Amino acid sequence: MKILPAIDIKDGQAVRLFKGDFSQKTVVNPDVLEQARVFKEAGVTMIHVVDLDGALEGWAANRDLIARIKAETGLAIQVGGGIRSLEQIEDYLAVGIDRVIIGSMAVKNPAFVEAALQCFGSDKIVVGIDAKKGLVATEGWLETSDQDYVSLALAMEKIGVRLFVYTDVDRDGTLTGPNIQHYQELLKALKQARVIASGGIQSAEDLEELKKLGLAGAIVGKAYYQGNISLSQLKEIDED
Repeated sequence: MKILPAIDIKDGQAVRLFKGDFSQKTVVNPDVLEQARVFKEAGVTMIHVVDLDGALEGWAANRDLIARIKAETGLAIQVGGGIRSLEQIEDYLAVGIDRVIIGSMAVKNPAFVEAALQCFGSDKIVVGIDAKKGLVATEGWLETSDQDYVSLALAMEKIGVRLFVYTDVDRDGTLTGPNIQHYQELLKALKQARVIASGGIQSAEDLEELKKLGLAGAIVGKAYYQGNISLSQLKEIDED
């Protein structure tokens, strides 16, 4: 299971939110590049970057900063937040970003995901499914659709998606543990696609439990920034 430390960017700083609430923002490092270097020096090979401004505004607001992270650290990077066009995806891939996450558009325009898969391939395109009480949330988690997370995953798998990031929004940033039941249900339903866990992880024990489920990866944010999990612990669990 691949471990991906998270850098969420808001106003040019690395931040953490509580349950996706932008009014409950904590700056964890004012220097995003410095935080990326910390991960690099610790032996981390891939990070998860979220453009929170982009998620709110609907465009790649922090594109230049994210491109600098790639250029200056050489880390493998998967990026999400504000992906609304094939041009944005193409631009991210052109500057070396390894995977691009499509979130809101998967609900609102499934044909966009299909087009992205055809243009760039299933190894470059990830669908992010964020759910509140099982229903998919969109637009930086400010809106909730009437579609449940399993049905969206199955629909996306049918058109060729092979990797998901699933987040239980109600657990994100809470350190209350991941929603194991939801991951079990996703893994049971999906035939080919794999799943990266995100949200609620509080300890190395949580990561070991997720690893036993057979998940492709896990994203660690607040648990690292608050000192619950060390970088050395993340490295011990991490494997490609």
